[in-house]
Amino acid sequence: MLQRVIEELKNYDGEEVRIMEVCGTHTAAISENGIPSMLSPKIKLISGPGCPVCVTVTAVIDRLVELSLSENTCVLTFGDLIRVKGSKMSLSDAKAEGANVRMLYSPMDSIAIAKENPSTNYVFAAIGFETTTPVYGRVIEKAIEEHVTNLKLLTSLKTMPQVIRWVVKNGGGIDGFIAPGHVAAVTGEEIFKDLAKELGIPFVVSGFEGEQLLLTIYALVKMKGKGGFKNLYKQVVTPTGNEMAKSCVDKYFEKSDSSWRGMGKIEGSGMILRQEYKNFDAGSFGLDEDHMPPGCSCEKVLVGKITPNQCPLFGKSCTPDNAHGACMVSTEGSCYNYYISGRR
Repeated sequence: MLQRVIEELKNYDGEEVRIMEVCGTHTAAISENGIPSMLSPKIKLISGPGCPVCVTVTAVIDRLVELSLSENTCVLTFGDLIRVKGSKMSLSDAKAEGANVRMLYSPMDSIAIAKENPSTNYVFAAIGFETTTPVYGRVIEKAIEEHVTNLKLLTSLKTMPQVIRWVVKNGGGIDGFIAPGHVAAVTGEEIFKDLAKELGIPFVVSGFEGEQLLLTIYALVKMKGKGGFKNLYKQVVTPTGNEMAKSCVDKYFEKSDSSWRGMGKIEGSGMILRQEYKNFDAGSFGLDEDHMPPGCSCEKVLVGKITPNQCPLFGKSCTPDNAHGACMVSTEGSCYNYYISGRR
């Protein structure tokens, strides 16, 4: 069956189909598995705003830089975010000037670090989507349990449904969506089933193996113009999702408007700490300004208006070793994955 699917996708000669994945891990998996080379030129794969580092506005980076340069304060973050430039510098640049910045692999590690160094104030850069928000809730829960008072979060947390609506309205004409498997594992499949019905565009929830992605693309090609929904990741994604994770999010966070790189403020597309937990906030409010580097086209890449290689900086002044835009910095970014896989 898989071989038949590959042959049909390679030889497809119908109307052009524009398919967007809205998950950074899907973007990476598509490149790693060489999937674009298996498709007809009439099947276009487009990377959407599913990379949390890529959609973080420069005001958030600027605030983190400011905090890292403050006396007796250390910023904790994931590796990719360190290299993303704010309006003037990145956390990596600030570190070279003496700022206190430390990379972690898990947000939960911040608890032990803060306990071991009670005289230092720690700020964790809490960015992400529905997938990681429960983890930040757990960090707060653990900090309360262990009486840790020198740890705060600078939050830039996003949610998928609202930005998908924004892309459909303002983007480059999408015929189908590869729904994010990690997000759907937490939220459940229903939010994407509802979006498919509301927007009249097909959604298929996919896993991350090459075979799963090929079957998902095949399903979306067949569903073009018909709408509908399929869950091809049922071993992980259920109709209602992870109730424990959702309960944790509801306890510590509430919905808010949020600013996205190159897209501005999107109503109801973010999560902020509830009022009763504001003592854990490191100044996350009002961080809306976004300064794109000169010549950078990330804002067009993120919504599918252009492909990464259509940006005038791509592969020239902007490479993974000398990234201008966030989409080239992050390993989940579309520009980065286009570059390393040689996609043209």
